[in-house]
Amino acid sequence: MSDEKRVGIVLVSHSAEVAASVGELAKGLAGGASAVPVAAAGGTEGGGLGTSAELISAAAASVDRGAGVAVLTDLGSAVLTVKALLADDELPDGARLVDAPFVEGAVAAVVTAAAGADLDAVEAAAAEAYSYRKV
Repeated sequence: MSDEKRVGIVLVSHSAEVAASVGELAKGLAGGASAVPVAAAGGTEGGGLGTSAELISAAAASVDRGAGVAVLTDLGSAVLTVKALLADDELPDGARLVDAPFVEGAVAAVVTAAAGADLDAVEAAAAEAYSYRKV
């Protein structure tokens, strides 16, 4: 493992399978992005649909390399859970909720982090995904 500081990425979904699949897709489209720590925090501890503060906290801690942690969420209670964790200082220093579309934002975040960008640039790239037009 490199000592280089990297932005970590946490993908929070109501489904463990969705979170893991989006992580695989983002890393794959970023050429493997092996240097970028990405963790999925999907579903509940029992494997059901929902969100888990414990899984999110553990995922954030696992990807923290000292350059910040970008947390992307799918919807609803995932957003609320991350906001509560941030308010209670239960995520690593420098962790932030990124307002971005889940799939496109995750890809942009991982690609940008793989280039060695800082947290502000990773957040900006992910948020910019809102402007991607499909028609």
